[in-house]
Amino acid sequence: MSYDTTCRYFEKAGQENTREVMEAASQRAKHLGISTILVATCSGKTAMEAINCMAPDMEIIAVTHYTGFVRPNHQEMAEEMRRTLESKGVRVLTCQHAFGGVGRGIRRCLKTYQIDEIMAYTLRMFGQGTKVAIELALMAADAGLVRTDKDIISIGGTARGADTALLLRPANSSEVFNLKVKEIICKPATW
Repeated sequence: MSYDTTCRYFEKAGQENTREVMEAASQRAKHLGISTILVATCSGKTAMEAINCMAPDMEIIAVTHYTGFVRPNHQEMAEEMRRTLESKGVRVLTCQHAFGGVGRGIRRCLKTYQIDEIMAYTLRMFGQGTKVAIELALMAADAGLVRTDKDIISIGGTARGADTALLLRPANSSEVFNLKVKEIICKPATW
């Protein structure tokens, strides 16, 4: 069996693609009956854009940087924004990155890379947004916010906003090779 679907490519990476990513992901989710969307967001702005573009019955999970990513004890998402998102039905996940927790600490201290960061660099060959979208799925599965037996759409980006959407089957990070990217809905052609 085969089927035709469209993959949208953006001329370049970046936040200027955010609205179009959300619209493409929303259309694909509706067509496939997908009910869960993961969205990478630091400040919460990208998650707010998802709220504006997704169907009201869509479950949106906003995944933030962990506290301390920029500097010790600092959370990039303001508490007021977190409360606003949650009041609109968005679940907010703040946890260690699947591709950069303890391994990043070892690299910084011992000046040597670990497997998780090597995987991150490898996935960046497809674009930063692709790496982020895959990482979100691992993190959300580890937190129990998505099932590993149901497809979801995961949205990532490069620096700010969104530029990539993937249809995928999540996996727990301890079972990383069970994660399956089923479709590339959209991504930048250059980055």
